[in-house]
Amino acid sequence: MNLISKKICMTKDIGIHNNLFGGILMEWIDEAAAAFATEYCHTPNMVTLRVGEILFKKPVKVGNHIRIYGEVLSLGNTSINLMLEVRKYNLYSGEEAVVCTTNTTFVRIDDDGTPTPIGETVRKLHNERMKAVAAEKTIV
Repeated sequence: MNLISKKICMTKDIGIHNNLFGGILMEWIDEAAAAFATEYCHTPNMVTLRVGEILFKKPVKVGNHIRIYGEVLSLGNTSINLMLEVRKYNLYSGEEAVVCTTNTTFVRIDDDGTPTPIGETVRKLHNERMKAVAAEKTIV
């Protein structure tokens, strides 16, 4: 998975149970995923189409360092499907613990908001990346 964003949980992000608000984490995930999708697809014209089930596995506290990882699951004609994983990062040990997972889909749109095909250059790059990943898995 690719590291796509980092955050630090601040007091302003905390709810009444002294944990990070789920809605704040969802905002961080959407922002990181959007940046990843637009960069991957070489266009700023990507919008969130769907966010899958979000599983909150561990609480996040003030001062926790958060890392958001993303991976392309598939590239459609007009859309990209991503798997996302949020992890707490321990500065002292370097260990990470998964706090949240989800999948999300973004769609490329034109100026009128109509879905439009992802470019051929992006498709070629994606296919090359997938071949490299498959070859790497065969070597191991």
